[in-house]
Amino acid sequence: MKKIEYNLKRELPLILIILVSFAISIYFYPMMPDRVPTHWNFKGEVDGYSGKLTGTFMMPVTNLIMYGLFLVLPLVDPKKHNYKLFSSTYVFFRYLFHIYFFGMHIMVILAALGYNVDTSRWVMFSVSVLFMLMGNLMGRVKHNYFVGIKTPWTLASEEVWVKTHRLAAILWTAGGFLGAVLSLLKFGLGWILMVILFVPTIIPVIYSYILFNKISKTDS
Repeated sequence: MKKIEYNLKRELPLILIILVSFAISIYFYPMMPDRVPTHWNFKGEVDGYSGKLTGTFMMPVTNLIMYGLFLVLPLVDPKKHNYKLFSSTYVFFRYLFHIYFFGMHIMVILAALGYNVDTSRWVMFSVSVLFMLMGNLMGRVKHNYFVGIKTPWTLASEEVWVKTHRLAAILWTAGGFLGAVLSLLKFGLGWILMVILFVPTIIPVIYSYILFNKISKTDS
């Protein structure tokens, strides 16, 4: 079996993102308030705070944990041999998440320092773009236990996996694009995540169940 190799050249930008995140936290820590805003409602109003230390370093630590987790998952997955079939896609997934958490970190720092950040707009925009870009990759993800749409039916059948992810690729890309546009227009921000993004997520789950049962009846 081909081993999953650690490519330092490929990993270096991700490592730099994490190091820069920590550097930003260390630099701004003395300037941060005792209560750091870390959660906002759909109206952009702060409805959750963390302590100074937690709020300042939460995102960099999350990014670091995610980095280690992304490296470990292919090693413990029972279908680890499939990762080499979508290795570039898996790396792109990792970049998307690390960049997303880095952006959230910048937003938290700016908001805590008193800058007027339109959090509801930019959080929804960033989530929508993340959703759209992930959707663009869905059709390339091979059968595995950690990445993609993991239902009992997609995990039980590779055919169901492939067809479900092809459908999800279309729905996630379209939903993410629409969410990003509506976020920029500041139209219906409170419902973007609930409808524009939730519906494309649940439809492939239902589809995988229906398709699995249809295939099972055909084979029996």
